[in-house]
Amino acid sequence: MANMQQSYNAGQTHGETQEKAEEWMQSSKETTQAATEKAHEAADSAGQTAQQNKDEAAGFLQQTGEQMKNMAQGAVDSVKHTLGMDKK
Repeated sequence: MANMQQSYNAGQTHGETQEKAEEWMQSSKETTQAATEKAHEAADSAGQTAQQNKDEAAGFLQQTGEQMKNMAQGAVDSVKHTLGMDKK
């Protein structure tokens, strides 16, 4: 009779252990999925920030180029005026 009780207890313990292992595996899968989603969100955000920084840099270079062009034109106009060549 004791042998049957031990077998019963062993089976019950095995079943409980199996159940806990399955719960841990499910929890691990959910945690991994959440971490993966967060990583994708972070990567998307980083990509958007990089694009925004690229666009801002391009705008800055465009503006700087325009300023340089205007300064050069101003210098040309100044020289023309000094030489009396500004009259049409």
